[in-house]
Amino acid sequence: MDIRKIDNALSVTGQIQPNDVEEIAARGFRAIIGNRPDGEEPSQPEWRAIAAAAEAQGLQARHIPVGGAQTVESQTPAFAKALAELPKPALAFCRTGNRSAQLHDRASATAQPSGRRRHRVVIAGGGSGGLAAAASLLKRRRNLDIAVIEPSEQHYYQPGWTMVGGGVFRAEKTAQREADVMPDGVTWIRSAVAGFDPDAQTVELDDGSRVSYDLLIVAMGNRLAWEEVEGLEDTLGRNGVTSNYRYDLAPYTWQLVQQLRSGRAIFTQPAMPIKCAGAPQKAMYLSCSEWEEQDTLGNIDVQFHNQGGAIFGVQEYVPALMDTVRRYGIGLNFGSNLIRVDGEAKKAWFATEDGEIERDFDMLHVCPPQKGNAVVAGSALANDAGYAEVDQQTLRHTRYPDVFALGDCGSTPNAKTMAAARKQAPVVAVNALNVLDGKEPGAAYDGYGSCPLTVENGKIVLAEFLYGGKVAPSFPAWLNDGTKPSRLAWHLKADMLPFIYWHGMLKGREWLAAPADLSAA
Repeated sequence: MDIRKIDNALSVTGQIQPNDVEEIAARGFRAIIGNRPDGEEPSQPEWRAIAAAAEAQGLQARHIPVGGAQTVESQTPAFAKALAELPKPALAFCRTGNRSAQLHDRASATAQPSGRRRHRVVIAGGGSGGLAAAASLLKRRRNLDIAVIEPSEQHYYQPGWTMVGGGVFRAEKTAQREADVMPDGVTWIRSAVAGFDPDAQTVELDDGSRVSYDLLIVAMGNRLAWEEVEGLEDTLGRNGVTSNYRYDLAPYTWQLVQQLRSGRAIFTQPAMPIKCAGAPQKAMYLSCSEWEEQDTLGNIDVQFHNQGGAIFGVQEYVPALMDTVRRYGIGLNFGSNLIRVDGEAKKAWFATEDGEIERDFDMLHVCPPQKGNAVVAGSALANDAGYAEVDQQTLRHTRYPDVFALGDCGSTPNAKTMAAARKQAPVVAVNALNVLDGKEPGAAYDGYGSCPLTVENGKIVLAEFLYGGKVAPSFPAWLNDGTKPSRLAWHLKADMLPFIYWHGMLKGREWLAAPADLSAA
């Protein structure tokens, strides 16, 4: 039996057998609580057999099943009553022990005026990185007590929004209910994180309550700072102003592309770091591909305003991108940062080395400035830039050894892409379990990131790289040369990656994402 101690009064475990009760009594337990309904599995022993074995050993027994109409919430009062009445210590069981742990947590929260709960692992954020980390943890330790704090009811596959803006996907294909993707066995706390107190090992929720942890994983993403461009929020989604960085706006991008037959289309990119450094270009290239198909590209002045000084940060992929720029006749404006928009007047202003310039537009696709998550930035976990300060290999916090971070909220100097989070989650899982077991981290993240640059509808330049911009292709050159446009890479992006996300990454299936050994890094 894998028995996990919750506190001095209660421990939890997975399914027990009647012949286990003698050992349970020998370990000092004085009561057994069954939280599994009879008949969940054909081989499962009936509760009455376990209760009889408990009675024979002088243990008290109580059946508080959770399943079907009997939810954790509805059975919490009965569980709290049992904890108060039964002799201590008690052992509670279900199939894996997680329902028993959830009942304990809810009962404890009800009993404490402060609303404080405690979990072995708390994950702040139920987006891509948070759920992938939870799934990878459970893959390795099925009965681990994990709570995920996430207020959203919808979960999004954000890399798909580029394809929505290009008319390839419908927006609905990129969204599922959060409840449907939450890993089985975790406790979902449907609240927002309001603060961190790593010295007290607690997370504050937006209702004022606190959740305690033995180990914390922060996966809260970064912040899209729309407000930093004057006038932008007032005109988003109308007046020809759009962005594929929002679920509700990506369909408007496609609408504008279909409607535009002449005039000027401007695409912007702010200072790094941003989510997927290639996303602003992807929107531009897919738009140009459609205009080329409709034979209207020659009537449209396409301009790319990039605050940076290069088309892409990894030199090996630049030649193919420059060929694409020349093919579509795109004007490149480096060192040019969007600072103000007047949607009704169809004007945009940019800050450059030569001063402020004004440009008219008929379509404006904006990549917003991006910052560290506000809650993370306001906490002791943050570095000066507002990101959770972690070791770039182990993803462990540099000052708080019981804290890890991954995804867009972390300080690692990699490209902020979904592919990075997919590689980081198993590393966090291995290292977090090591720390819980009193060991040092043993896995390393190498900075892998991937940016499938959609240079046209049907072809992609598959950029893959590690820390320092080192090219790291997943496929041999004879199968796919990532430095050149490829139809194979398009099928990977359009057909395979969404499946890998929903059915692999979020399920703990680490396809092509096995963590590397830290000693070999």
